[in-house]
Parts: sequence; structure tokens; C-alpha cells
Amino acid sequence: MTTVTPLNSLREEEQIMSTLLDLLRQEQHLLVTAEIEALPAITTRKTALVTQMTLLSAQRHRSLGKSGFPAEEAGMDAWIAASGAAREESASLWSALLQHTREAKELNRVNGMLINKQMGHTQGALQALSPKGANFYSPGGMSTSLPRSRGFLAG
Repeated sequence: MTTVTPLNSLREEEQIMSTLLDLLRQEQHLLVTAEIEALPAITTRKTALVTQMTLLSAQRHRSLGKSGFPAEEAGMDAWIAASGAAREESASLWSALLQHTREAKELNRVNGMLINKQMGHTQGALQALSPKGANFYSPGGMSTSLPRSRGFLAG
């Protein structure tokens, strides 16, 4: 049975974060080229990777706590300083993970802006196609208002 150390989690986290970065770059390419059909699959994969990252981070925090260090991100520096022979690898992985996390946050921010821009274009196209003042569907796909018909009065 392998002992779980912060280094074990760190290796996996860095590998998954690299995969997530590649996926965010793919998402950005799809958004820029308006190839929106492939986006749901990307979103599903992103969600799975983020879930894995969350679990690994929690595992690393538990491992830090069991090793006598603060069970949080701040505990990593102290653990690395005390990690002896693994110090260089740990420091390198931790630095890479932090850098990749910053890159992922920025890519995600830009991708969010691209999504909003795409939604704006779509909304504009829908408004151009619909009668003036008629909004038939909300951004979530729900009906917002129906065209009113004039009632028939018999008199």
C-alpha cells in the first residue's frame, strides 16, 4: 500500500491541471472559430477535471495535516522546506501547479468573455428575426412572452 503524501497528490494535480489547460485552449479555439457544436463535450470534460482537482486538493490538504503542517495551501511552503530529498521536485511541481492555475483562471476568464460575446451575437440575431418587441425565449430557453392574439368578440 502506497503512503499518500502531498507529493503524490501534487504530481496528479499538476498532470490534471496541464490537461485542463489544454482543454481550455481547445475551448478558446472553438469559441473564436464559432464551432459551438463541440462545446458541450468540452464542458463535460472540464467539469470532470475540476472535480478531480478538487478531490486531489482535499487529499493533499489531509496529507499535509497528517504530516503536521497546516492543512491548506499555505502549508505547502512549510512542507516543501521540510521535505528533504524530495524538496526540489516538490518545489518545482508546486510552482508549476500555481503557474498553471493562474493561466487556467485567465483562460477561463477570456473564454467567459468570448461566450458572452457569442451569446450577444445570438441574441442580436434572434431579435432581428423576431417581430419588434417580441421576446419568445429567455437565454435559458424558457418562453418569456407569447404574441398576443386579438380575441374574437361576438356581439
